[in-house]
Amino acid sequence: MSDILPSQPLLAAFLSASFLLAVTPGPGVFYIVTRSLAQGRRSGLASVAGVALGNLGNALGASIGLAALFAASSLAFTLVKYTGAAYLIYLGIQVLRAPPAPASAKAPEPARMGRIFRDGCMVALLNPKTAVFFAAFLPQFMGADAPPAQGVVLGMMFVAIAAITDFGYALAAGSLAPRLARAQGVRRLGRYFSGGAFIGLGVFTAIAGARTAK
Repeated sequence: MSDILPSQPLLAAFLSASFLLAVTPGPGVFYIVTRSLAQGRRSGLASVAGVALGNLGNALGASIGLAALFAASSLAFTLVKYTGAAYLIYLGIQVLRAPPAPASAKAPEPARMGRIFRDGCMVALLNPKTAVFFAAFLPQFMGADAPPAQGVVLGMMFVAIAAITDFGYALAAGSLAPRLARAQGVRRLGRYFSGGAFIGLGVFTAIAGARTAK
């Protein structure tokens, strides 16, 4: 076990840095908060699970060299970057096109939770910056003779820390959902805001990616 984990000073620094980075809002946190506000705490928790799985996929991808591919090939990075941006825009359009829920609407059905989980996973998984981040961040806390499994373990630890902080975001945002649900006008405004925010985030991501690629 001592070979898989870095030394205690490096591990402590890794945990501190991971927490600071995890609480910094990004596309995943934005998706979780939006779902929690619009559909309640249960949807937010489904989003947390989906985003965590997507982050885990990026962590494992980085450990097997996917991040190195993105770093070496601007074309591969750009393709995945724009795919993720397009998916965010697609989510926004779906939110705007959805019919307004009646005032007596109940919580989403279990099948809906599966879709929310899938969308959260895709939002996190289609963000190539996350894979590049893991490839650049994790080696800073690994020993010179560390086994390959150490990067995987550190990546899983980071994902766990991020899931805990995302859980807090979901609970905080979900606690406000019942109050917003009582006002039909607020709910309609929230739907427009959520859809527009998803579209805006997708456009911003695409523009940022285009500037980075130059």
